[in-house]
Amino acid sequence: MPPPFRLLALALLVPLASHAAIASKDATPTTEHANQQWLQRLPFADRGDFDAAQRGLIERFDSRIVNAQQQTVWDPSRYGFLGGNAPATVNPSLWRIAQLNTIAGLFKVSERIYQVRGLDLANMTLIEGDTGLIVMDPLLSVETARAALDLYFKHRPKRPVVAVIYTHPHVDHFGGVRGVIDEADVHAGKVQVIAPQGFFEHAVSENVLAGPAMRRRAQYMYGAPLPRSPRGQVDAGLGKGVPTNATVSLIAPTREISKPLESLRIDGVDIEFQLTPGTEAPAEMNLWFPQFKALCMAENASHVQHNVLTIRGAEVRDAKVWAHYLDQALVRYGDQADVVFAQHHWPTWGGQAIRDYLADQRDMYAFIDSQTLRLINQGLTPTEIAAQLTSLPPRLANTWYSRDYYGSLSHNVRAVYQRYMGFYDGNPANLDPLPPSAAGQRYVAAMGGAEQVLKLARKAYAEGDYRWVAQLTNHLVFAQPDNGAARELQADALEQLGYQTENATWRNAYLSGAQELRNGVSSTTAGGSADDLVRALTPTLFFDYLGTRVDAAKAADQDLTINWRFTDLDEDYALTVRNGVLTHRDHQRHRQADVQVSMPKATLDRIALKQTGFLKEATAGGITIDGARGKFLRFMGGLEEAPARFNIVTP
Repeated sequence: MPPPFRLLALALLVPLASHAAIASKDATPTTEHANQQWLQRLPFADRGDFDAAQRGLIERFDSRIVNAQQQTVWDPSRYGFLGGNAPATVNPSLWRIAQLNTIAGLFKVSERIYQVRGLDLANMTLIEGDTGLIVMDPLLSVETARAALDLYFKHRPKRPVVAVIYTHPHVDHFGGVRGVIDEADVHAGKVQVIAPQGFFEHAVSENVLAGPAMRRRAQYMYGAPLPRSPRGQVDAGLGKGVPTNATVSLIAPTREISKPLESLRIDGVDIEFQLTPGTEAPAEMNLWFPQFKALCMAENASHVQHNVLTIRGAEVRDAKVWAHYLDQALVRYGDQADVVFAQHHWPTWGGQAIRDYLADQRDMYAFIDSQTLRLINQGLTPTEIAAQLTSLPPRLANTWYSRDYYGSLSHNVRAVYQRYMGFYDGNPANLDPLPPSAAGQRYVAAMGGAEQVLKLARKAYAEGDYRWVAQLTNHLVFAQPDNGAARELQADALEQLGYQTENATWRNAYLSGAQELRNGVSSTTAGGSADDLVRALTPTLFFDYLGTRVDAAKAADQDLTINWRFTDLDEDYALTVRNGVLTHRDHQRHRQADVQVSMPKATLDRIALKQTGFLKEATAGGITIDGARGKFLRFMGGLEEAPARFNIVTP
């Protein structure tokens, strides 16, 4: 029986594949020329961000961070190649942000506010109270968070951590919490854990129901399988990338901020919390420190254009609401703030620079929303809108913090379309399209066969028309997956597109696709754990996840009613399998059920963490099953196990 409780609790902990067996290629003259043109397109002589990124530097960090097994979690030296001018294989604008994101270490932001940057995808902010320390967003992993705190204590008084603040429920902002505090101190009341309303539910649930697919797609987004090199992964836009072999933790909040504006005094530090739900995360908040005239924008404003929808997959964000809360922050704090900092990148200092920054970020998301709607109402489809809205207004387009390093105008406008209009573009020809393999076979036949498609694609490649090459050869690859010439030509085209793009995540996706076309999907993985997230799953979410693994066609005639009791929680759940669908009623029981299952929730957690097995516990008495035991076990044994490494660029 496959493990019915295996959970993929974290999409960002992406496996590392071995480097490609077939070497990547150099930039073509077309790509080299395209990248050189960027040097005239943007104000590269403006080095202000390099000064800002190094301002307040106390100690630069360049050490390797390892886990308990001495496996590498984080190693800045892998990006040692990022000196000098951009090579032909990297867009110069992307090379610039990649260089900025290597400026890592401990920084003083303002009086009593410090940041550790570049030890993880996000920043950890430390605020000095009267007697202790407030830690904001303790990074993604226990190992990197512990190293960040050690770096701070190397230069500042070693005070106890009295509070942890999570600005929002993305894992790079909470996963390292056990590296900075002990849960026993939280239970003892020595440490507060503060988060926006809804944080815990979103932190646990975001990557569970679609976890397997998001995890796989995150490998492409962050370039996990790629070598760190001028022909591979150079950056992730928000930072260098995500840790590997990492331990992810979670300690539940002891206090949630629930009012639109709410003030607290923590160890002598006054903080006003501004809730911003539905912006960069479903639950998020900005923080104003009036004593220091410092404003934290969480991840609502950074030095990139962010994602309205990440290419790894998530719920579509609301660009209109995002712009609204940025404007509220500008109005409330813009005339008072001396410094604005965020949980990625470097701060902005000075009243006018702050007001321009917040207004520009507001205008960017408002533009994306309003202009997409304008073209929707003119009847344009998502692809047509992306082709027409190719640039922000000129002043925004020439501002570095509006560039497409993480999100992109192209995929953000399509996300806005999706939010308002859904998947269908209104053209009945696209209402029920053929799947890729079937369509590919027909396209290849219509174009005169495989050799003719290759001939057309080679001609387009020679002309530098790489987007068309990728589309043409994609049809052939899906029609004939074993056609080596088609795979190699598509890989070549994707590689050149990756070399040309300004967007870090697009580059990673293009180059990951090229690598897998050439070498197949690697089975090599890196370790890591997210035990706290597994344990934090509620029974409700667990049963929702279980329902996604039922093959309805196979289970259509296996009607089953189950009363499932968690003895340690004193909670009952009524499950029904009917018409191949698993549904559940929380805190209820069937009057009559085919099966009675009784177990501690702690046993479920141990099974999910692979510390024991379902059958083992059922046999040993850790799980009690009364009634139609055989039918129940057959049902559980028939649950699908999602593949960790499904194909993306091939059928």
